[in-house]
This record gives sequence, structure tokens and C-alpha cells, in this order.
Amino acid sequence: MQISLRWINELVNIETVSLDDLIEKLTLGGFEVEEILELEIDNQRQTVLDISATANRSDSLSIQGFSIEIAALLDKSSKTSNYSVQNREWQQKIKELSSSFVNEEDCSPFLSVIVENLNNKSVPKWIKHKLLSSGIEPLNNLLDFQNYILLETGYPFAFYDFDEICSQLGQSEFKLSVSGNEGTQDFLASNGINYKLDDSILLVKANERPISIAGIIENQDFSYSQNTDSLLIEGSIFNAAQIRRQARNLGLRTDRSARYEKALKDTYLSESLYRLISLLRISNPSLTCKLNTANNISQQTPKSIRLRYRTVTEILGPTEKDSKNEFSYIQPNVISSYLKRLKFTSHYNDSSLTWDVGIPYSRSDDITREIDLIEEIGRLHGFNNFVTTLPKIKTIGNEDSSYKARKKITSCLLNLGFNELIHYSLVNETTFLNNEIRLINPLLSDCSNLRSSLLPNLVMTVQENLNQGNSFVEGFEYGHVFSGDITTELKEQEYVAGIFGGVKTKLTWSDNAKPLTWFEAKGKMEQLFRQLNLVVSWETYSSVKMREILHPYRSAELYSSNGKILGTFGQINPILANRLSISPEIYLFEFNMDIIQNRLQINQLPIYQEYSSYPKIVKDLSFIIGQDITFNKLREVLYCNGTQFLSEINLLDEYRGSSIPESSTSLCLQLIFQSKNKTLENRQIDTIVKDLQLLLTEEFDAIIRE
Repeated sequence: MQISLRWINELVNIETVSLDDLIEKLTLGGFEVEEILELEIDNQRQTVLDISATANRSDSLSIQGFSIEIAALLDKSSKTSNYSVQNREWQQKIKELSSSFVNEEDCSPFLSVIVENLNNKSVPKWIKHKLLSSGIEPLNNLLDFQNYILLETGYPFAFYDFDEICSQLGQSEFKLSVSGNEGTQDFLASNGINYKLDDSILLVKANERPISIAGIIENQDFSYSQNTDSLLIEGSIFNAAQIRRQARNLGLRTDRSARYEKALKDTYLSESLYRLISLLRISNPSLTCKLNTANNISQQTPKSIRLRYRTVTEILGPTEKDSKNEFSYIQPNVISSYLKRLKFTSHYNDSSLTWDVGIPYSRSDDITREIDLIEEIGRLHGFNNFVTTLPKIKTIGNEDSSYKARKKITSCLLNLGFNELIHYSLVNETTFLNNEIRLINPLLSDCSNLRSSLLPNLVMTVQENLNQGNSFVEGFEYGHVFSGDITTELKEQEYVAGIFGGVKTKLTWSDNAKPLTWFEAKGKMEQLFRQLNLVVSWETYSSVKMREILHPYRSAELYSSNGKILGTFGQINPILANRLSISPEIYLFEFNMDIIQNRLQINQLPIYQEYSSYPKIVKDLSFIIGQDITFNKLREVLYCNGTQFLSEINLLDEYRGSSIPESSTSLCLQLIFQSKNKTLENRQIDTIVKDLQLLLTEEFDAIIRE
């Protein structure tokens, strides 16, 4: 909103206030000055401020409202307009003639007047200048009067061609009403577009003939033109939620509806209508005005809020700190003066140090609690005038089990080379998965559903990084996933998910670089669970939920030791990888955080094994064996026959090639021997290894390789 300082000065004396001080006051008061403009209008330079106000301050979205705010911030008196005094007699007539015909939930109040003998539609020069200073190009017609009154008072008035209404109704006597649309009908608006109206649309009618969509746009049949010499002027306050809903359903937003959406109050509606008629009478001295319709205007009683001095000082803090490190606080008489500057009625109780503050109707939406009053006091005093202090913490909070579990998992994943990623919980309807839970009122189509899994976003992040030439991202994410039906039972759970692989690496310098295999990826997951001291079991993946993301034959379900499903792990579906142009050797996991947290709580005391101070002896054992014999079976047999000194068995190499018989594989095992009581001798270990070689030959028909 562009604000001309010359126009403001007509209502509040700011000539002695420097521009920098004014901007600082406005900024600290919650009004951001976006730009300072220097305009030349009629050979005179004017300073104009481009200001953005908060959405809940509809009272400040006009020159009058903004001047009241400046007067409060600068502790200056605002000038009273003459028409506000002259309007009192007219207000009394409105009350006498008003009747109840509109549902107050939809519209309150509602006024309409008939203006005749409007022969001269030229706009005074001073109005054109003020329109230019506000960034509006004057057109020298009735629209300029509408724009001007909107800028000055904040109220949008609708103009209709009175003679055209009478002509189409076939009578000159009629009353306006506000009611809902019945059924479905076409409505040709003044912008030339035909709209389909349903039962949710509120209409303004003249004897049941729709003349406008309430609070948004007029009917083209009754729009005024340059030849119009009699007007029907409508002034009303519509429900903000109703106008927002109508504008969204129609896909139509006008300057008028934008004002109603900010919850306008009717504090100065009748005065503003009187002001508009006075402006039209400037060039039309013989103008006649007749009240057509008036809805009962309910008397709004100011609500009261209890303000406590103790709470004010606790929230805002001290204002000064002397040489003795003693603080001083804002005084009660200063607070009372601030309430008076804000035009709040207040009664101060000296014994209890409290105020009973009456909130004017114009501020009833944004001042609802005691903390809102404290914010107003801070704005006027200046938040920069309070001493910045850190709170004194008597006790440090304890880490709960959820935080401990997340902390431990994060440490393990970081040690495995992962980076933490963060994504939105809102996704589109089909991101590789069917996200069935849809928002009722989404802002964007890409953020219209709650996610049912963390994996799709991880895959998309990898694809975006690769498309932009970045290296592959191995990452993990904590997040909530949603399932069920939003209308009956909605289930929300926290998961941890990750993605890795896809990059060719080599374990030794002499090897060729190759991608991560399924067994190596599975080993990485087993390493994670070993670090967490969790026992898990692996089962074939049977669910159809992740079939589009995970490989149909290289995916598994993981179960905790108590039999509950922990989550899923698997290789990316090659069809999906090909469609996204990413590596098919990518691996994904997704685990339930609640189950991990519960198991970590049970396993709180880790079991330590005494470290042996005697040296190890490492022996390699190579042999050819049938492919149908599992490594777990081999390891079990070797442990049982390797005496108490065999402490560890590791698989170093597995080879299948032309030199190896069909249906067989060549394995190389690393056998580690160690005693807790003595230093082992090589000859003793050689004897044990020979016995193990003989056992493998007899038990599994193995062929020992030298």
C-alpha cells in the first residue's frame, strides 16, 4: 500500500518528524517500509512510502486508519474530519428506518442509498493527485470516487445503475436483500465473464433479481456507465470466511473482495458512505440522496481484558540497568498512557496492579488475549528500548527416550557415511505410491496429500542431484508417514529411511571399481543393527505396497526379536531406475522408529566382553564347496570344531568362474584364533586348521585349495 506523507499530514501533524525517525517507528511498530518513493505530481514533489501491514490489521488498511496508528506511535493527536460530525443526524435516520432482513452471520450491516441528478462526473483535481500518489491512474469517472473512498476510509462501495434496475424490474420502488443462490444459474459479471453459480454463492438481490455476487462483483446488466445519472450505492460488511469461500469457488478475486477477506469492521461505514455522497455533491450541487435499504445495525459492546502489571514486566523485561546491575521496569502510569494513545478504555486498580481494558470493536479480531495487549505496549514503547537478558535456567531438561534413540541412530548412520536429509510431509497424489490421504484445502497440487512413505522423496532427491551434475547422495531422513482414512481413523507414525549405493567403488587398490552388491548392502544394514545392539531377522518381502519402488526379488522385511515388523530393505526396482535414469544398484531402507526406540530401551545395558591381552593368530582357509551349502551352516560347524581358541570367522572372498566346477563356489575364510589365558603357538593352531580342513572334506565334500 502506497502512503503519501502529505496526505497523512492532513490528518496527523508529522512535519516536525524526520523521515528516518518515522520509518524506524513504523518498522518497530509492525509496519514494514518496503520502498521510499519520490513522486512529482503537478510540479510538486511528494514523498510516498510503500508499506506492508499485517493481515490481521484491517483497521490500518486506509489513510484514516493508518493515520490513527501513526498518531499512537508518535504520541500525537489525530484530526477529526468534519463529515464525521455532520453525519450524526444522518446516522439517527438510518437507525429509525432500518429493519432486519439479512442473516448477521453473512452480512452486517447493509446500507443502500439512491443518488439522483448526478450530471457531472468529473473528478476534482485534488482527488486525482491523491490517487496518483497512491499508485492509481485516475480515469476521471465514477471509478475514481470508488477508489478514493476505498483509499481514504478502507470501505469498498458498489455502484449500480438505478434507472437500469427500475427498467428491468418494471417499477421504481424496490428493496435490496442478501440471500443464497437457489439451484444453479448463470451470472454475467461486469468483467464480461459468465459464471456458474451454485448453492454456496451469496447474492445481493433487488426484488429477487440478482444484481451482484455479494462482496465480489456486480451484474453486467446493472453496471453504471458514463451516461448514468442516477446511482444505487451499496455499502455493506460481509463475512470474511464467506467471501474467501465464494472467491475460491468462482476463481475470482477483486479489489472489493480482497478487503472483505481481511475482516472489515463497520465502525465507520455510515460515515464513509456520507463522505462518498459529499464528494459526489462537489460537482453536483443539486444531487439528491434517498435511503433505500438499511439492515439493523447491532450495537457492539467492547470486550474487556484483564491486564496484570506483573505479566507485563515478566514478558517485556526491564527497560534499564544501572551501574549496580539493578533493573528498572516500565511504570504503570506509562502503561496507562499507552492504552489511552491506542484509544483503549481502561480502569487501573492500584492495589492489585491490574487494568480492566476495554477493546474497541475495530481491534476485536487482533486483540483477544492479555499477551496481545502486552505486544501493543511493547510496540509503542519500542522493543529496542528493553534490556536484552538471557533467562536464568535453574535445571537442565532431561533427554527423553525418543531423543536418545534418534541421537544414537543418527550417530550410527553418520559413521556409516550418510547425510541427514529433510523433505516436506506434503506430496502429490501419486509419487510412485498412492498417497490416499488428501487435504481438503491444498495450496498447491504438488502438496495436496499426506505422504505414506519416506522413500519416494529420497529417490526424487537423488534424481535431482544427478540431473544437476552433483555426486550421488547417500542420505537418511526422519519423518512422519500417514495411513488410514482421514474421515474415520488416521494413523501417524515416525519412520527413519535412507538411500545408498549407486556409485562404483573398490575395496582394494588392485580391484576394479564396481557397484555395491546386494550382500554388501545387506551387510551395511547388519553393521547398523550391530552398532545399535539390536537382533533382527530377515524374511522375504511379501507386501505389495512397495512393489513399484523395491526390486521384486531383492527386497526383505525385517523383524525385531519380539516378532514385530521393523521395516523394509531392498534394491530399487530396475523399471523405476530406468524411468528416472538413475543407477539400478541403489538400496533403500525404511524402519519404524517406535519399535527401534522400544528395543533400545530394553537393551539399555550393553554387555561387555573382557578384552584379551594375548596376540591373535590369523589363518586363511580356501576351499571349493557346493553352492547349496549356506555360509551360516559352514560357520556353525567350524565354531563347534575349532576349539575354544577360534574366536572369529570372516568371509574374505567368494569366486565362481571357468576354473571352478559347475554348481560349486570357491570360498576364502579368515580364521582368527586367540586365547584369554596364554599366548598361542603356530604349531598348535596349524593342527587345528588341518583338523578343520579334514572336517570340511568329510562333511561337505570340500576341495581344499593351497
